[in-house]
Amino acid sequence: MSKELIRLRDLCMAYDDELVLDHLNLYINDKEFLTLLGPSGCGKSTTLRIIGGFTAPLSGDVLFDGVRINDVPPYKRQINTVFQKYALFPHLNVFENIAFGLRMQRRPDPADPRRKAKLPEEEIRSRVLEMLEAVSLKGFENRRTDALSGGQQQRVAIARALVNRPKVLLLDEPLGALDLKLRKDMQIELKRIQQQVGITFIYVTHDQEEALTMSDTIVVMDKGTIQQIGTPEDIYNEPKNAFVADFIGESNIIDGVMVRDKLVQMYGRQFPCLDGGFAENEPVDVVIRPEDIDIVPVEQGQLTGTVTNVTFKGMQYDIIVDFRGFKWLIQTTDHSPVGARIGIKIDPDGIHVMKKSRYSGLYGDYSSFSDEYDELDTVEEGGDET
Repeated sequence: MSKELIRLRDLCMAYDDELVLDHLNLYINDKEFLTLLGPSGCGKSTTLRIIGGFTAPLSGDVLFDGVRINDVPPYKRQINTVFQKYALFPHLNVFENIAFGLRMQRRPDPADPRRKAKLPEEEIRSRVLEMLEAVSLKGFENRRTDALSGGQQQRVAIARALVNRPKVLLLDEPLGALDLKLRKDMQIELKRIQQQVGITFIYVTHDQEEALTMSDTIVVMDKGTIQQIGTPEDIYNEPKNAFVADFIGESNIIDGVMVRDKLVQMYGRQFPCLDGGFAENEPVDVVIRPEDIDIVPVEQGQLTGTVTNVTFKGMQYDIIVDFRGFKWLIQTTDHSPVGARIGIKIDPDGIHVMKKSRYSGLYGDYSSFSDEYDELDTVEEGGDET
């Protein structure tokens, strides 16, 4: 069983009278890779700064190993931080950048405990080389930092933070400045480093792919509150409300009625599902992921609609289909041309039913499309049948 390392208890924070954290409660386990995920302004970076000691909450407690640390300054916490801007020293080589914090440390002098002594040079060298190997930069110790790629610079920043042997590493959107391919490579590299060094990583991002790829636990936030906590699989497959369903991946979110356990109604049709625990005829939100929809001939479809847009994405087509004025996204390897009438089928395990919430009706209709689908403005829509 994992040991609790950090607990945030009833945290509140505001800037200019605007509430940023609203009675936030969270615990974080030792050796866990936990990601705070949400849109800009949701409070995730503020939460990270409070953990690191850079910001003091208006109220609430930060506990570390059961001890309240609200008044402990950052440099006295067993916590280090890697920011999006790595702040490497350009006049120092890789070795000296990593060694910088060690050279600042003092410990009791064995010959005279009343005095403080620098760390022995042999220990500094050993620990720096150990970190270089951990971040896959062995042999780079004499390189100038401005001669490194963005990913290599990030790994130097991580090594510099880890060489001091913290119990927790905070990472505030550290991949934001990297290109797409390097960002994907570094996601795998960060998870490997975390597992190798065996400490807690707390990661802040607005990128759901990063969260799904690296995390043991994802905390989805919006407007200073936690919407859901769970594993990547739980968050993706069992979202708690329309906000989470929309923020984690693509989702079609439709108004429905729970006829009874394991049977939901949409568009006047009844669909078998796996969900239960709702009242009979309770209004619900129904989530259907784009990849869980099968295109079939019209006569075989549970629903019938008209294709209004097709975007080739390499591995798949993103197809927008109009069902009575509500536009669904379908991701498929089968091509259907614009204007085609198609049927769809959804297996029971492809339907997820959620309680209505304050987010109901705000997401899931691809009429409010991204720039990727801006061609929809010019597509003429006809009536659709079920």
